Amino acid sequence: MQTKYIITTGGVISGLGKGIVSSSIGRLLQAAGFKVTIVKIDPYINVDAGTMNPFEHGEVFVLDDGGECDMDLGNYERFLNINLSRNNNITTGKAYKAVIDKERKGEYLGKTVQIIPHVTREIRDQIHKAAKGFDICIVELGGTVGDIESMPFLEAVRHLHLTEGDKNVAFLHVTLVPVLSVVGEQKTKPTQHSVQRLQEAGIQPDFIVARSESRLHKKTQEKIANFCNVQAENVISDPDCKSLYEVPLLLQKEGLDRKLMKKFGLKRKKAVNLSAWRKIVKRMIKPKKTVKIAMAGKYTALSDSYVSILEAFKHAGAVNNCEVEIEWIETTDFETDKKKVKILDKVDGLLVPGGFGSRGAEGKITAINYARKNKLPFLGLCYGFQMAAVGFARKACNLKGANSVEIEKNAKHPIICILPDQYEGINMGATMRLGSCPCKIEKGTLAHKIYGDTLIHERHRHRYELNPEYIEVLEKNGLKFSGKAPKSPIMEILELPKHPFFIATQGHPEFKSRVESPAPLFVHFVKACLDKKA
Repeated sequence: MQTKYIITTGGVISGLGKGIVSSSIGRLLQAAGFKVTIVKIDPYINVDAGTMNPFEHGEVFVLDDGGECDMDLGNYERFLNINLSRNNNITTGKAYKAVIDKERKGEYLGKTVQIIPHVTREIRDQIHKAAKGFDICIVELGGTVGDIESMPFLEAVRHLHLTEGDKNVAFLHVTLVPVLSVVGEQKTKPTQHSVQRLQEAGIQPDFIVARSESRLHKKTQEKIANFCNVQAENVISDPDCKSLYEVPLLLQKEGLDRKLMKKFGLKRKKAVNLSAWRKIVKRMIKPKKTVKIAMAGKYTALSDSYVSILEAFKHAGAVNNCEVEIEWIETTDFETDKKKVKILDKVDGLLVPGGFGSRGAEGKITAINYARKNKLPFLGLCYGFQMAAVGFARKACNLKGANSVEIEKNAKHPIICILPDQYEGINMGATMRLGSCPCKIEKGTLAHKIYGDTLIHERHRHRYELNPEYIEVLEKNGLKFSGKAPKSPIMEILELPKHPFFIATQGHPEFKSRVESPAPLFVHFVKACLDKKA
């Protein structure tokens, strides 16, 4: 079977949910028995998202192979329950770098290297590379139509359509249909202008997915069809939902999966059964209980910085039939007034996520120590693991001056450091410990109870590790390192056996949490918080 391509573009404004629409389509076609993959195209010049500030671009998602990429790839993995690779993320920087590298090697035989055809051909080659071996490849083009940086990518997918043929390529345009409160009418003009810009690039959409507050009126649907040269039945209504995981069910009801298969001349390989998905979504929308968890992060002003954690809580909440309410904590407040830490008395658990730098670090340590002392369920991720070790060294081991060398270069007790055999590169990009790493878990520990296995794999994104010289004194005073790297002195999981639930991992389990296979650490943490509340 020749690979079919679905190209998702967006118009009017960013943030409409192209990634959710693409993921939902992928989930539906996957349920019909097709082998599906998804590619995200990001028009920025960065080679990858690794050096980008979460405040500016949202969370940096990490893949099994260590690829640092756009957070939309997290949505793809969560919806389709698959592992993607760095081949599934194409950026302007990645495409141009490949072209320049080839030019330097003389691979263009002295020709003048240009955006067309050389850059656009490179983009197509990278799409083909990611699509190899799959029945259907969904390609989401980031940004909005009309952005100057998107032009080479639009030209590349236009030519992809030309070479692959109309039966093998479908264009799907996600756009906005706003309602002005003064008029109370669904306005189609933004969609019309957006499609015009797409047509100027030589692309005619086959489907228009209209984002709106409520379902499209029939009159609105027909108007969009007439002005945008699309069949009315192919103008798909995508109203606001209570949960983003409702979108596959909504698009299935609209028949988008069947319409795409009809365009491609495909028949289902198996009957579509989304009953398990529907049951999970129902639990998310109508939970029987609630639990409040404090998130003591660094980027609390922008929830997109912690998308994977928030989604992992939704997955874990569905398993426990409860809603997880997040209490955002700015830990710098604890540094100016330590009495403010008592705000944790009003929550059922504490999570300290990953992060970098010194800002708020002392506040995180204060919060973790408070959770340890007051038997509050605690889960630490990456930086949270490191701050838990530093806090325990200070309070339980009386190691005054204990710190991370990331925060204090000449710390008296460098509990967290860069190990001697680790290279700290000059370049900032892709020089950390990245991707899936193995971890051996000791039997009889909380970690073993949670994972039910003695060998697991979690994804990592960090430079600093626990200093092996302090393992003995930390364990002597009650800390347990229940998870360790198999072939190096790297501690992966710590826990407190005498605490109801106190565990931290150097990994990022949130990156592997899926709708239908939630992260075990999150599931058990939410359960511990429910037990605490009860």
